Amino acid sequence: QVQLVESGGGLVQPGGSLRLSCAASGTIFSTYVMGWYRQAPGNQRDLVATVTSNGRTNYADSVKGRFTISRDNAKNTVYLQMNSLKPEDMAVYTCYFGNVGLGGRYDYWGQGTQVTVSS
Repeated sequence: QVQLVESGGGLVQPGGSLRLSCAASGTIFSTYVMGWYRQAPGNQRDLVATVTSNGRTNYADSVKGRFTISRDNAKNTVYLQMNSLKPEDMAVYTCYFGNVGLGGRYDYWGQGTQVTVSS
């Protein structure tokens, strides 16, 4: 099992910045992927950004150049720095963790944190 503790989120004006954090604890494999998804009302949950245990990152096209994902291996924590926020970025952001083992990938999700972009 993996437990995820999220922090950050809140209300920000368009053009502003926020940083999300997600700390993982529990049974963490040597190979994993960690990151963030988001879901706006009426929409499906979509990938925002992920980073693997070997440092490979992946971003949704809509956030490239504005969001940066990073990780602190010692703390098993992933950060999402969100700059130049737009109203369309408003959503519930949920931390994702996937342990990758011989038996497949084991997915874990955080509780979600609201990001509101509004003037």
